[in-house]
Amino acid sequence: MSFKLPLFFAFTLGISVAFADDDFDLPDDVQKAEVPASVEDIPDGPVNFAPIEATTTSEPVSQVEKNIRADSSTKGQDHNGKKESSTTAAKKSPLQNQEQDKPAAFKAHNIPEELNRPLRVGIYIGVKELFFKFQGETVHVTAIKNKVKFEAGGNSTEDISREFNSEEGGCLAVAPDTKTLGKACYPGSIMFRNTNGKLDAINSVDVEDYLRGVVPYEIGKLDSNRIEALKAQAVAARTYAYKHFNSRESMGFDVFADTKDQVYKGLESATPLTDAAVKATAGVVMTYGGEFIIAYYHSTCGGITETLATWNREDLPYLKSVPDKRPDGKPWCDESSYIKWERRFADKEIAKLFKSNVSEAKATFSEPKGADFKKVKSIKIKDKLKSGRILTLRVETDKGHFDVLTDRTRWLFKKAGTILPSSFFTVKKDGKEWVLTGTGFGHGVGMCQMGVRARAQAGLSYQEILSHYYQGITLEKFER
Repeated sequence: MSFKLPLFFAFTLGISVAFADDDFDLPDDVQKAEVPASVEDIPDGPVNFAPIEATTTSEPVSQVEKNIRADSSTKGQDHNGKKESSTTAAKKSPLQNQEQDKPAAFKAHNIPEELNRPLRVGIYIGVKELFFKFQGETVHVTAIKNKVKFEAGGNSTEDISREFNSEEGGCLAVAPDTKTLGKACYPGSIMFRNTNGKLDAINSVDVEDYLRGVVPYEIGKLDSNRIEALKAQAVAARTYAYKHFNSRESMGFDVFADTKDQVYKGLESATPLTDAAVKATAGVVMTYGGEFIIAYYHSTCGGITETLATWNREDLPYLKSVPDKRPDGKPWCDESSYIKWERRFADKEIAKLFKSNVSEAKATFSEPKGADFKKVKSIKIKDKLKSGRILTLRVETDKGHFDVLTDRTRWLFKKAGTILPSSFFTVKKDGKEWVLTGTGFGHGVGMCQMGVRARAQAGLSYQEILSHYYQGITLEKFER
């Protein structure tokens, strides 16, 4: 088949490189820290909401479908599949010996007009080349001067920008190389454009289809016993998406497809179960005081979440520090391999390590030439945040002392490009080594994903789960 590009035309945009036009992204490069080094198949780069530890399910699709719970509006079911009354379900709650979180109020209304449009996702931004599958041929797409060049089958064409639409129910394949092109599947439309001599690909996609490509990466492919965890993740991700409508308007789209916002790879990893979770919560978002909440989440909280104080930000009423433990006192997230971690640093390396990291850790020195230190005398936790995470870490040197605050302590110990899993740790000297013992992975703010998975396994609904991690919220359902 000869290559003939249709006369689809998008539009020319004057784009300037900028970060989000709002103030609710993670501060600085906190997002980079949220990806465990052990996780496979997670894209590199800055992160906001990071995927957590890899999970698998070997349950066949037919069984998965049989075990999928009813829509979120049902009261609940017993183990025989019979509906329970809300009273019976409450009696069986795994939190019966604790103060229970009141499920959020639920409101349904038509979707606001300004949100009733596709989400614009920057799936590839500022790259040199891409490969695109069109009419059975592989198209090589590059940025040439101020235009986009399309080449296939010995033919080529150029344009400022061009948009391609998928067939109804179908998807488009675009990838950075031909190896991964075969599994790529993006619903909606894709626009290629030239921005300052670089190539961008923008996917305009229905929000619900977008979530089908987000949930599998943000919380894992769980089994049917944990579908409420998938539902909770879907609501959190949907809330994040709607809150980010127009947030990157200066860049011509709404969200990145990588971990600067939420990981989205189209439908290549969607499963019947993750799709069911999205469908069961269709249109549901979290609000507080009539506004979308900032739905932060992280991998492992270690038994208690943290407030925005960990970034020296003003607290928000729905992002409180809340205990996250079972009735027996064990953290809900104790399945995580990060429930307890240890890092050791040789005494002879610590000064060199700190000297290379103090700038990124935003250390403040007691002496004008404090950064010229050659020896570390002591490392002490001066004070802590409410959760037990570090507020101030003080390091005594041969040139006075310096302090590192809150979550930035993770960067002070960065080694081989990897920072500490969390700021929830203790420090002691053991012979010629400094030993850090800690718990948790991530910043600790908002929803604890490993805790969510365990709560779902224990029988909590997604409404109960979200109401615990985001206190005082309202669940609203957008109808179209």
